[in-house]
Amino acid sequence: MRSRVTMVLAVAAVLLGGVLLVPTAYARLADGTSGGGGGGAASTVAAPAPTPPPPPTLAAGPVSVSFKGEFFSWALMDRQTGKISGSPNMTSTSSTESMIKAWIVSDYLRQLGDKEPPAALKEASRLAIIDSNDGAANKVHAAAGGSYRASTSSTPDAVIQRAIKICGLTDTKRGNIKPYTGYWSFTRMSPRDAVRLGDCIADGKAAGPKWTKWVLDQMSKVRGTTAAKDQKASSGGGRWGIIDGLPKSITAQGPVSMKNGWTPINYDGNWHVNCLAVNGKWSLAVMLRYPIRSGLDYGAQVCASVATQLVTPQPGAALKVPQQPVGKL
Repeated sequence: MRSRVTMVLAVAAVLLGGVLLVPTAYARLADGTSGGGGGGAASTVAAPAPTPPPPPTLAAGPVSVSFKGEFFSWALMDRQTGKISGSPNMTSTSSTESMIKAWIVSDYLRQLGDKEPPAALKEASRLAIIDSNDGAANKVHAAAGGSYRASTSSTPDAVIQRAIKICGLTDTKRGNIKPYTGYWSFTRMSPRDAVRLGDCIADGKAAGPKWTKWVLDQMSKVRGTTAAKDQKASSGGGRWGIIDGLPKSITAQGPVSMKNGWTPINYDGNWHVNCLAVNGKWSLAVMLRYPIRSGLDYGAQVCASVATQLVTPQPGAALKVPQQPVGKL
């Protein structure tokens, strides 16, 4: 009889202990303190700090544009790895138009080394970039050793040859529109080479150690819109395109340097529009040819759309943490 009583009491003690252990364990999980009225010291376990998501950037991804025109191509360089991604035809070429002015200025200034240019040429360099001024670009091109000549040769002039050599361009060549084959704007370049050019300017090879910061600063100050009031016969507003497709979460990280090129070409009835932008992480180029009747705004919007689609993570794609269901104890 005594053995049975002992067994019953033992079972009761186990059951009672189990009842008491559940709320004690729950209390420890809930607030990190010991319970049970034993007066024990508090015990806490620090939760790991959540890892913040990386800041938005541009990264390789699918791009879908309902483009109506003769030529649409784009390329993106990850400047941290050097990897270039883009449309299947990113090695195909189109005329650079004023996009090449950023190189012309860089090439001239690099040749000066630590010397200051004459005031007039420094101002011409500034205007060639921020206002895309053709006359100013012609002066800088000549000072850099460039020349204009009609030729059946596909060899670019000395200024463009140096771009090919210094920046490692593989798809760039002289234009073939007589009698303008020597004119810098008819240089034919692919989007793949355009992002290499942007990277070359940003990393200092193009303008050299003294002038790189100055060139990038001017490129970040490009001004004017696509509006008729900002478009002149030999200069024009060029702050549109890629820059309009970037969210504030990217532009707030630091200056974006840019140089667009755009001309309505009568011989083929097309706008030739090129957009180039670069920052510390990436270099992006979009190149287009489409009917003049579509207007400059159309090209600007296509460039902006490509940039927007490459933003990673996409705006609104907030990090979602799975919630564990709350069960009963």
